[in-house]
Amino acid sequence: MRLVILLIVFTFALVAGAAQSPAGDSTFAHVSHSFEFTISAPLATVAPLFGADRERLWAEGWNPQFVYPQPAQDQSGAVFTVRHGDNASTWVNSIYEPENGHIQYVYVVPQAMAVLIDIRLSPQSASACHVKVTYERTALSPEFNTHVQHQGEADAQYGPHWQHAIESYLKTKTGETKPASSH
Repeated sequence: MRLVILLIVFTFALVAGAAQSPAGDSTFAHVSHSFEFTISAPLATVAPLFGADRERLWAEGWNPQFVYPQPAQDQSGAVFTVRHGDNASTWVNSIYEPENGHIQYVYVVPQAMAVLIDIRLSPQSASACHVKVTYERTALSPEFNTHVQHQGEADAQYGPHWQHAIESYLKTKTGETKPASSH
């Protein structure tokens, strides 16, 4: 738990420090977008699939490199890196409570953006659950404002892709599907 708190404080300190313009007159884009969908499977089956390690089962191209824990395991405080083209981001699984339907990540792409991803799941019935995903993105440099705004608009469109990918995986239980996924 201490590691989680230290990493979150460090991340927010990094973001706050980057947000201080020398002239004090630059603005940094901040966007928040959500999408929602329903999966025809119980919460206990679906929620763990939003852990970074288990997401590999349904999200094509998703390959987090775990720093902690070793071996990779979905849990609060997990730290991993993800490649974004020429850049790498550092992620912290700040909340991992699949039994409560709540999973959250914070990640930073240095000098580009900080991102919070909040995933909330709720049972709709014994055999279905509702998923709401919210992305909050903040530019860490005015040069990335347009990118953050465009990425935020794209975030709102991920729902159908995620729903299809998860449903395909659940139907086959092989992880061999070819879903579209973005972070």
